[in-house]
Amino acid sequence: MDGEEASRLAEEFLSAWNSQEVDRVISCYTQDCVYLDPNIKKPIIGHKALRRYLTRLFRRWKMEWSLKEMFRFADGEGVAFLWHARLTPVPGGGVVERDGMDLAVVRGQRLCRNEVYFDRLGLNIRSGQ
Repeated sequence: MDGEEASRLAEEFLSAWNSQEVDRVISCYTQDCVYLDPNIKKPIIGHKALRRYLTRLFRRWKMEWSLKEMFRFADGEGVAFLWHARLTPVPGGGVVERDGMDLAVVRGQRLCRNEVYFDRLGLNIRSGQ
């Protein structure tokens, strides 16, 4: 994956997450994907488990993501990207803004491993698992 492909993939990935359409987000991942973020205690593995998690997450939060910077892995098999997010609880409440980073390993134009890093302090997010 060259730099242009990596940028396109990062933008498509964030666009899918911004849509908050579970099927669209899942289509960005391989069947055997591994997903980790600070809201869960153990890795989510595969589409079925990711679908359950995303369904609950999107029910609770309206999220808007924007790409800040992107760094392609030297071997071309993934990217690390910095993002900014605006998070709003669905039941109402104030907007919370966070910056974070995704580590995304790619296989065949889909993410096979996605590790998300951000400070969840003050978010009051319950695990989706």
